[in-house]
Amino acid sequence: MSDRIFVSGNNAVARGAIQAGCKYFFGYPITPQSEIPEYMSRELPKIGGVFVQSESESGSIYMVYGGGLAGERIMTSTSSPGFSLMAEGISYLAETEIPAVIVNVMRMGPGIGTGGQGGQTDYLQVTKGCGHGGYRAIVLAPASCQEIFDLMQVAFFLADKYRTPVLLVTDFILGQMDEPIELRTLEFEPLPKKDWALTGKEKRGGNRAAHIAAFFTYGGVVNYHMKQIEKYKEIKKAEVRYETYMAEDCDLLIVAYGSSARIARGAVDMGRNKGLKLGLLRPITLWPFPAEQISQLSSKVQKVLVVEDSQGQLIEDVEASIKTSVPVHLLGMWARHNTGGGGIIHPERIIEEVEKINGK
Repeated sequence: MSDRIFVSGNNAVARGAIQAGCKYFFGYPITPQSEIPEYMSRELPKIGGVFVQSESESGSIYMVYGGGLAGERIMTSTSSPGFSLMAEGISYLAETEIPAVIVNVMRMGPGIGTGGQGGQTDYLQVTKGCGHGGYRAIVLAPASCQEIFDLMQVAFFLADKYRTPVLLVTDFILGQMDEPIELRTLEFEPLPKKDWALTGKEKRGGNRAAHIAAFFTYGGVVNYHMKQIEKYKEIKKAEVRYETYMAEDCDLLIVAYGSSARIARGAVDMGRNKGLKLGLLRPITLWPFPAEQISQLSSKVQKVLVVEDSQGQLIEDVEASIKTSVPVHLLGMWARHNTGGGGIIHPERIIEEVEKINGK
């Protein structure tokens, strides 16, 4: 029998990473994710791991670069402004194909933003390649503490499988909420040996590893990008993840991710009780994006409503996916101000918007 414990979303991040075999964490505290490095600083030394609080987020991502180059499962976590400081380093990880997991517990921005309030204002940054050079990273967006714990294990597997940085994105709501989770170890297909890693002369049987850190100098720009294009095609074909809820017979399809999707699911139940035929599609991978699935569902409905706690970022991918005349509506961060509840978009507010769209 597996154990069940009561944890926060941030705690689930750390526990999921350790469950996946991560023993090395480099990071810097920032609200609302500081519980992740706090947990790692306490627990990693107990299992022979290493925690280092770097001088900045810029420093931590290059420590991740070095640790990943040695072939170890390694991670960092941060929040929105800190993630921006990591952008250059993540781009280097992508260039040199070093596996790593980066967690972004989003806070409302731009600029320094606010660490004590929910928000999903980093969608464009995490999905379009936050650094230079046109690279892509797999982006996972859980909607519960259990899913955070499970997807951390998935993140490390995908990072190793494709030799790529993998991002896991939560927010203030998911990071700070508490829920029961099952401590389980997920099973994955065998991974190839990391014969590219710089493990040292002794571990390699006397052979010295050579890792080229500047592909453009030695391999050519075109050759490098063609290789990456083929990798990204493979990822898009194999790794799209999404969930639908009551979407088979709906008239209005809601599209939302993360904490907003969790709330939207409640709105679907509430709407069905009122005779509204609502359904939900929740992207679990923000990249690769479930464009084909949204396109197929949209062809069967009358309207689409995107619910996101931002100015309107997810909606761009939804509109690009829908190649029909189905109208796409947006309920964004402004919806918080007239719910009477403050910091989140409540299900009642979503129903109010649906009725407005329907002309009631």
